[in-house]
Amino acid sequence: MTTTSPSLAGRRRVLTGITTSGTPHLGNYAGAIRPAIQSSIEPDVDAFFFLADYHALIKCGDPLRVAQSRMEIAATWIAAGLDTDRVTFYRQSDIPEIPELCWMLTCVTAKGLMNRAHAYKASVDANLEKGEEPDDGVTMGLFSYPILMAADILMFNAHRVPVGRDQIQHLEMARDIAQRFNHLYGQDLFVLPAVQIDEDVATLPGLDGRKMSKSYHNTIPLFEGGARALKAAVAQIVTDSRLPGEPKDADSAHLFTLYRAFATHAQADAFKQALADGLGWGEAKQALCRCIEDQIGPMRDNYARLMANPGRIEDILQAGAEKARRIAVPFMDQLRAAVGLRQPAAAGAAGGRKTDAARAGKAAQARLVSFREADGGFRQRLFAADGAELLLSEPFADPKQLNQLGRQVAQLDFAALAPDADGQVSLAVAGQCWARCLPEALPRVQQALASL
Repeated sequence: MTTTSPSLAGRRRVLTGITTSGTPHLGNYAGAIRPAIQSSIEPDVDAFFFLADYHALIKCGDPLRVAQSRMEIAATWIAAGLDTDRVTFYRQSDIPEIPELCWMLTCVTAKGLMNRAHAYKASVDANLEKGEEPDDGVTMGLFSYPILMAADILMFNAHRVPVGRDQIQHLEMARDIAQRFNHLYGQDLFVLPAVQIDEDVATLPGLDGRKMSKSYHNTIPLFEGGARALKAAVAQIVTDSRLPGEPKDADSAHLFTLYRAFATHAQADAFKQALADGLGWGEAKQALCRCIEDQIGPMRDNYARLMANPGRIEDILQAGAEKARRIAVPFMDQLRAAVGLRQPAAAGAAGGRKTDAARAGKAAQARLVSFREADGGFRQRLFAADGAELLLSEPFADPKQLNQLGRQVAQLDFAALAPDADGQVSLAVAGQCWARCLPEALPRVQQALASL
């Protein structure tokens, strides 16, 4: 009665966060952007993509850089072919329910769990090596980063989250937090997300042969600087000293690895043979530029048009936020009720002001509120549409059992129920009592349960 449908029927929800720091490079495209976009068009996938701009504040204190990066990365994904009509594409900061959920999750998350987070431990270890205080320079943003990540995922009850191996621990923490919340409030509110590791995703070498990374200063630009910047970067790729005419081993050449990432199988085979036949490195680099340009060039033109029209990007992101909030707003209402908070009077489905009719419609709903008593027992209160309390359940040690029994009671034939010696009706299944009420309350109880 109190669970939400996690995704469209028959489709699995996959959620991908995109950090808004820095400018995307060729390795980002081949290793993350391209495979994510390809996956998003699978018929059984309900894809969510969001710009993780709250996360960017943990690492970047330059507001102009954060704002520019949000624009560049949004334009990059759209230009690269993301179908924003098919997927849900939004900025994290445009969904106010996410930080609200983050606080709810923070209140149930053990500090000891956060103490074990890899990023926090790495900062502490680095401080100790330098002889500084363990928490020197550690902000609460860094410390509680996994909770915000959990809120991103749980807000939309994603089934799967594609991550690198360094993020597996954060997904495990999100599962732990979700399980604890579900247990504390006696309802299966959150889907437990599963890690998705894409083993066959390309990891491109940079100019020096190491993994392409901004931290190594060895990247090849994706769109920035145009075709000239691409050509200049490719010219810097490190190769061996073999001269034109000498056979070259393609399998050990970083340049061939890059070529293969953007070529068809036939093109890659022909290029490999040409290297074996003595193709010079200069000519090979020109061929690599042409191969990349064939795929990237049209996208770059689209990217330039988007960057010249930031209003278009904003329209797309706002449409995505509205789409996302159609899920987030009612789910947050459900979460507020679960934890015992009054629902705000003006929580429009798309962030606008509610009309009187909408507020009246919202108020005219029965509610089943689960809570935990001081002695550790779990109970539920049933409220009628007018706010009147109809019954209080029996205490249960297991919140899942309580919730399941309540659902079973809703299916009972109330006309067959009769009061006991105390004059009350027992709402029970297989001899197990969920709650008791007076006979005259049965019609309202039945109506309220049926509407949940």
